[in-house]
Amino acid sequence: MSDRRLVVGALGITQILAWGSSTYLPAVLNAPVAADTGWPLGWVAGGLSAGQLMAAAVSPRVGRAIGEWGGRIVLAASAGLLAIGLATIGAAPSLPVYVLGWTIIGAGMGAGLYDAAFATLGTIYGQSARSAITTLTLYGGFASTVCWPLSAFLVERYGWRSACFVYAGIQVLVSLPLLLATLPRRQVAEVSTSEADVAPPAVDKRRRLQLLLLTIALPLSAFVSSVVSVQLLTLLQAAGATLAVAVGYGMLIGPAQVGGRIVEMTVGKRFDALWTLLSGAALIALGLILIWTGLPILAIAIVVYGAGNGVWSIARGAVPLALLGRDDYAAVMGRLARPALLASAAAPFAAGVMFERGGVALSQSVLAILAVVDVLVVMALVAVTFRAKTPAA
Repeated sequence: MSDRRLVVGALGITQILAWGSSTYLPAVLNAPVAADTGWPLGWVAGGLSAGQLMAAAVSPRVGRAIGEWGGRIVLAASAGLLAIGLATIGAAPSLPVYVLGWTIIGAGMGAGLYDAAFATLGTIYGQSARSAITTLTLYGGFASTVCWPLSAFLVERYGWRSACFVYAGIQVLVSLPLLLATLPRRQVAEVSTSEADVAPPAVDKRRRLQLLLLTIALPLSAFVSSVVSVQLLTLLQAAGATLAVAVGYGMLIGPAQVGGRIVEMTVGKRFDALWTLLSGAALIALGLILIWTGLPILAIAIVVYGAGNGVWSIARGAVPLALLGRDDYAAVMGRLARPALLASAAAPFAAGVMFERGGVALSQSVLAILAVVDVLVVMALVAVTFRAKTPAA
């Protein structure tokens, strides 16, 4: 049996490096790439969307592979794909090759970011994986804190191409051996007494309804969060903040996410994971409503929103495990990841159209309404689940 702290710690470090090598890289890289090559900035920025589309395409297969073989091989393959994609970008002589590099990175994202890591923890630890998932998200919360300064230093000192090669080397020399050395070679059957007494999950009407509601709730949240991440400064300025103040408020999101996760680790673990999911959705909606109202409490609104995002990221891994158990967990996580990734990929373009044609005020209201709809969907999921758990009179 692999040491639990060692496994989670290794996954945490590799998650920081994986997020920094993929999702968080364009924030630093886009402008230097466009300036150096003359490629249109929109197409350069679109590389990440291409990667997210590829991640969505491979995620169901990734889930099935983790369920069948365990996460060691799949996550190791992710590190290799990220390295190949980053090297391709670093050497790209043309825009098509650059986009090709991002599609390879996207395959690595689908095989190695949160959904794959959650599925790996679920196959190893079963129903007791919730605390490991929470701890893993605490590590992941530091990805931008660690990698944005590193990326900026590398780009400024050595250029964007060298920065890509350095990140490729990190994947090969740090992430790959760390994953191979710490993750078990196959699924570990660590089953608690309560889990062992549970019969294999039946494919019934209630289960299908639960999965349908999750398939609606997760992409809704992914879309809203992706739009906010792209347009946050615009939203805050429309609510009355200056640019400098808006930037300062935006910096509160990271600590608020970590704070929300710490609260979940210490208090939320006493409650069903569904309540964590509902709390996250409600906090996200409340934060956006407070921004929409324009009241002079933007700092509070950002902290509430950030805490909700932090809690939600835990719940989206813990809820399917609580509902389905270990046997179906990895495959279901892969299927649930696809629509959420598609929503994230579409969000930047949709946000641009929405803000350009509808204006900031309408866009604020749309985001708040979508967040409230997400709360209602999660409430329906809670009702369906707990109605089934209530014994008949």
